Amino acid sequence: MRNIFLASEFAALDSHVINGGGTDDTAALQSILDKAKDGRTAVKLIMDGAALITGLTVWPNTTIECINPSCGFFLADGSNRALLRNGNADFYCAPEKRDKNIVIKGGTWNHNARGQQHDVPCPDDEQHIYQLQDKDYMPTKWVMAFELYGVENLTMQDMTVRNQRTFTMLIANFKFVNIDNVNIVLDDYMSANNQDGLHFFGPGQFLNLRNITGTAGDDFIAIAPDERDGRSSITDVMIDGVHLNNSDQGIRLLCRGEGELDRVLIKNVTGTYRGLGFIINPWFPGTGGNYRNIVFDTVDLSCSELAYEYMDSFMFKLGGNIENLVLKNIRSRSAKPIRFIDAGGNYCRNLPSDPENPTLIENLILENAYMDSAPGSPAPIRIKDRINNFVIRDLQADNGKVLMETAENGSLGSLQLSGVTCSGPVYTDELAAKTERISERDVIKK
Repeated sequence: MRNIFLASEFAALDSHVINGGGTDDTAALQSILDKAKDGRTAVKLIMDGAALITGLTVWPNTTIECINPSCGFFLADGSNRALLRNGNADFYCAPEKRDKNIVIKGGTWNHNARGQQHDVPCPDDEQHIYQLQDKDYMPTKWVMAFELYGVENLTMQDMTVRNQRTFTMLIANFKFVNIDNVNIVLDDYMSANNQDGLHFFGPGQFLNLRNITGTAGDDFIAIAPDERDGRSSITDVMIDGVHLNNSDQGIRLLCRGEGELDRVLIKNVTGTYRGLGFIINPWFPGTGGNYRNIVFDTVDLSCSELAYEYMDSFMFKLGGNIENLVLKNIRSRSAKPIRFIDAGGNYCRNLPSDPENPTLIENLILENAYMDSAPGSPAPIRIKDRINNFVIRDLQADNGKVLMETAENGSLGSLQLSGVTCSGPVYTDELAAKTERISERDVIKK
């Protein structure tokens, strides 16, 4: 049986990946992909042109390969669904029921945001996919560019995704996911419309993201193990090479309930963002989640403008139950007033700390950092809840004000300063009074 199919032999391919138009090729292309529906047959679809589609379903053991960036897919107006969703989509299926061995390679995938609705009622035949397990009502379905729920051995590479209506992709219930060299182009930007980049729900393990570039109208990348169900975990995550192009927000790590986020390495992040950099907190009120071991290494970001006003802008916002967080080789520049680290307090508003927004950080290490603050910026580091151990090594801050301050319930067990140079006082008298132990070595106040 022939298992490699050239799209032009079955479909018109008279569309355009930027402008759309042409013949609806959905049925022709889906008939090819359905040859893998039995779960045993391997299928490779080679796209040698551009197809207008209303959404495709991909099965296990399937490869879709576009031969160059002018080949790919344009979602027709009013489709109101994903460009691609896996055939046995299930947020909670057992590992053996996941759709396995899916490869998406090359081309341009245009979700045509202006032609889709933000959300739509969930069709009767899809309610088994989207029904929340602890709810007896059916929410509306967000219109996302890629939906992959219950997948294993998934590879996506060398792709351009254009104009996501809401999320560029949501991947949930996964293992062994590798995404490399993906560019997100958002010409159809709509303010506050959930146009996120890559979003991941648990349970999940072994996630590798490399060379992800572009723009999101919300989080560019979100690792959110238990955002949906309050109990799933994600572990073993490596993100290497993120280039933000004026994205509203950078990277979010969201753990809110019983789930855990552990063994996460994020490195080589550059570019510009619009007010909210890295959000490492539960966002939702509750118990504060479980953040285990998180490392950020080599970040050079500039805040270009402020997209939101509902809370202070920042490079890092920290909250929840965090065991070990390392921030090293960090350069922050801003044309707008922002904080470098805002630790504790309400998770998503400029409100005081409260029992439903708890924060306890066991170990926080900040190493080899440079902060260049815009005129009018507040103290770069604000502590609003408890940090047991805070280590700062090799830091330079040109802000003209005090480097660190406390507010509300902010306190420190120990503060270790080494190789710190700043243009004003290092910490306020209030912070000193609320810190049990302070160690200083090679601290220079210009």
